[in-house]
Amino acid sequence: MTTLIESEEHKALRAAVAALGKRHGRDYVREDLWTEAAKLGYLGVNLPEAYGGGGGGIAELSLVLEELGAAGCPLLMMVVSPAICGTVIARFGTEEQKREWLPALANGTRTMAFGITEPDAGSNSHRITTTARRDGADWLLTGRKVFISGVDIADATLVVGRTEDARTGTLKPCLFIVPRDADGFTRRQIDMELQAAEKQFELVLDDVRLPADALVGDEDAGLLQLFAGLNPERIMTAAFAIGMGRHALAQAVAYARERTVWKSPIGAHQAIAHPLAQAHIDLELARLMMQKAAHLYDAGDDAGAGEAANMAKYAAGEACVRAVDQAVHTLGGNGLTREFGLARLITAARVARIAPVSREMILNYVSHQTLGLPKSY
Repeated sequence: MTTLIESEEHKALRAAVAALGKRHGRDYVREDLWTEAAKLGYLGVNLPEAYGGGGGGIAELSLVLEELGAAGCPLLMMVVSPAICGTVIARFGTEEQKREWLPALANGTRTMAFGITEPDAGSNSHRITTTARRDGADWLLTGRKVFISGVDIADATLVVGRTEDARTGTLKPCLFIVPRDADGFTRRQIDMELQAAEKQFELVLDDVRLPADALVGDEDAGLLQLFAGLNPERIMTAAFAIGMGRHALAQAVAYARERTVWKSPIGAHQAIAHPLAQAHIDLELARLMMQKAAHLYDAGDDAGAGEAANMAKYAAGEACVRAVDQAVHTLGGNGLTREFGLARLITAARVARIAPVSREMILNYVSHQTLGLPKSY
């Protein structure tokens, strides 16, 4: 079982990342922060030392993202490039794939996007229709993806497709590295109300020809390889949400200490103080579940990590939304001004409830997998 007290190494890492985040602040330039974080070894802290990483795990990487988020400068591509893609390649990639990608992902010189969501599949990954078929020694990949982050800045996209089992005729998920400039691979930016440094894209793959070595892992491994990336994604989304919630809460607390309407600061009134205290408690509880999930994943307990990662993502998303809402309410009209930057978080906080899996699907998972209730979907 994971310890409830962080190690001295983790405390030192938190302090160092927090200092980096404070230097950049919420007006950060993504490229500058990404470069500096990479130079300091933070982007590849979870990747194997043999390939230029820090030799840690998702526990350390989630800590980095949380602290950057708490400083108001989260790097969303950390969820995708080192956490999902780096982990999958480190666990299942060939030696050549590891040598080509892991050092570059660790030092930030290359990034990789992740493509799983489809227009008609939604949360049902079994309905993915992007298919890969053999053509001699090559693969031909055809399909569509939506809401794929950072494709414009990524050197390649790790695309989830499906291959046909020659014995049964059924489709099973497989992972392919698709270079950004591959023929037949096109993208269209989605016009989002949410303003973020990383843009969202719809992808079209029209008979994209890939060499045999574009396949990551065993084509028969199926869901095992897929969830090797999805569990870290849920843990990192929790870190993203907790950091955002902490950032909003810190601003609200600072404001409540200073803002005086009658004779005392508004933070002296329980109507203000108690909801902020509750938001802090909720964020702390979510962090504990996130740490448990990261510990289980890093220890190789994929089944235990799956349950805990879903719970952590759910708890963090709910805590983040409540913290942001209470922060805006504490500041009143100031909470909606550009000066304080909280209004943009109203939209951003909802991301943690929706992606990469909705809270309702997590409740489905827990009710069915954990509680043993009949499946409803």
